[in-house]
Amino acid sequence: MSDPDLDFTTGESGASATYPMQCSALRKNGYVVLKGRPCKIVEMSTSKTGKHGHAKVNLTGIDIFTQKKYEDMCPSTHNMDVPDIKRLDYQLLNITEGFMCLMNDSGEIREDLRVPDNDLGKEIESKFEGGEEFVVTVMSAMGEESAVATKVQAIK
Repeated sequence: MSDPDLDFTTGESGASATYPMQCSALRKNGYVVLKGRPCKIVEMSTSKTGKHGHAKVNLTGIDIFTQKKYEDMCPSTHNMDVPDIKRLDYQLLNITEGFMCLMNDSGEIREDLRVPDNDLGKEIESKFEGGEEFVVTVMSAMGEESAVATKVQAIK
């Protein structure tokens, strides 16, 4: 009784990269999609209802990957997209030609993530060259991934 038109061989879970949230429910230090980019909300202000009846929310956010500043305005009753953000910690095993060799808690290894081209990247490289043991926190949202932090290896 199977339908030959249904094909479940793709690796997608079907979960969306974003979900809607009413603008008035957003909070500072939360996340929102501004101008198509996943951003952390750094500033929020609400204007009073005007003669057309909607309070407006002014949002300022910093792109979580590029650190660029974005601003937007939205009626408080409308929905805005919120990115589905995942943070995972990986142990850094090696750096080869600008790519990090990372291992997760279950022992799976990935070598597809570049060392960031910023101060964090310099910190990762200097800690690695100094022989320090540490984990790299990788944030992923909307199909993008980037190393966002380092921390000292927790001893288990």
